[in-house]
This record gives sequence, C-alpha cells and structure tokens, in this order.
Amino acid sequence: MRAARAHAALSVGLLVAGLLAAGPAAAGCARPLFLTFDTGHMGVAPLVAEVLRRQQVQVTFFLANERTQTDGGSLDAQWAPWWRARVAEGHLFASHTFDHVYWRGDRADGGFEVRPSAGPRAGVRSTMNAAQYCAELARPAARLAEIAGRPAMAALFRAPGGKTSPALLAAASRCGWTHVGWSPAGFLGDELSSDRYPNDRLLKQALRDIRPGDILLAHLGIWSRQEVWAPAVLEPLIVGLKARGHCFATLTEHPELGEAARRPAPTSSPSRP
Repeated sequence: MRAARAHAALSVGLLVAGLLAAGPAAAGCARPLFLTFDTGHMGVAPLVAEVLRRQQVQVTFFLANERTQTDGGSLDAQWAPWWRARVAEGHLFASHTFDHVYWRGDRADGGFEVRPSAGPRAGVRSTMNAAQYCAELARPAARLAEIAGRPAMAALFRAPGGKTSPALLAAASRCGWTHVGWSPAGFLGDELSSDRYPNDRLLKQALRDIRPGDILLAHLGIWSRQEVWAPAVLEPLIVGLKARGHCFATLTEHPELGEAARRPAPTSSPSRP
C-alpha cells in the first residue's frame, strides 16, 4: 500500500513538474498567444509536430478518440508513439471527451442530451447525467496516462464544437474540470469551406486580427475541408506572428486559465448538485 501511494505521489509530482516546465516558453514575453489543437482524423498530425519542433512552439492539445483516416482512433495504439513524443516535448494536454460528445441540450432531471461523433454510439442521440459526463471527460486522461506511463493531462476540457450550457459547465466544474473556448480572432478556420475561405484568405485574416492573449484553435485533421489548411498556413502563420512580436505558450501561462492548467486532471468523476 505504501509503495502504491509513493508511486501515485511520484506520478502526480512528475505531472506537476511537467506542467511547470511548460511555462518558461512565455517567460519575458509581453505578447503571448495560446495555440491549441483539437484532435481529428490525424492526417496532418505528423506535419503539425514537425512544424512545432522546427519553430520551437509549445501548444495545448485537446484529446478525443476520433476516427482516423485508417479507421482507427486518434488515441489508439497506432498513435500512442506520436502522443508519447508530444508528452516528452513538454506540450500541455486536456480533454475533448473520449467519444467527442456534443452537448445538445439540458434535461429537466439535471442531465444532458448528447450526441457522440465517435465511438460505438457515434451519431446516436442519447442522454448522460452529470456523473456520466464527468466520467467521459476523464477517459482521455486515463488513456493518455496509459500511453505516457504517468498522469499527463491538465484539469482542462473543451466541449466539442464549443457547445455548452451553464448547467454543463457547472457539472464539469463540480468534478474538477475547467472549460476552454477560443478567441474570436483565434478561430483559424481550418474546418470552414475551402471555396468560401481559401487558405490565403485565412492566413491574411489571422495575421491581421490576432491580438496578444488570444487562444487560437486548429485541428489535427478535418474531414470536410478539401484544401487542407495546415500544410499551407500553419508555419507561415507562426512565422508571421513571431515577426509581429508574439510568442507562444501553453495554457499554463494564461492569466485566467493558468491555475486550472497547472492542476492534474481529476482521476475520479463525482458530480453532485
């Protein structure tokens, strides 16, 4: 029992140390930006990792087990080495719900109408109570701990599509999770129609509108977009924003979200009104 407690304490200590280690990227920078990536079909994940390494940029990843281009899952064994490498590089990790569960409405009994877009019930509208939703938030944290060999996720989540309600946010907060959205100018448009929003337009718009402190949102693969965003936009965007005096940091350095970002993800899921 003592050995188990010691191992657990060491694991949490390693997580906290890792989270704190992510901070110096923003040290001394007066114009920080917070680049975040949600999972997706993972088609551009190797490119994203290469660009981040080359540009020495640390980001926050929001993890769900979404369907990939090889009909697996973004957190399956095929992608485990990719995630393990990102943990070693010092990025931050947060939950996106395991089955990419969209909130669709609140129920009178305190539960929620939901629709997963991944997993065995993908596309099926169903219900969850607060405890079940909290358990869903905790599943990516458990999977990442398996991959990394230690706890590696912060107490942050992003609801798929950013769709929430005050009741949903309150339920998540009671079980230890803090929600993260994105800034209006930080919506980078990689899931928009290529015809209406070509890559050059999205790049120019982002370079024009992004301001210090913004949370930026992109994905590791989008099914619907024909003109893939990341190969054409990601590195020019990072280079252009750096040229404007910006730097990049994980959400551990965010003035409002930093405290939650430095907390380990909850390991249990109680949620009581």
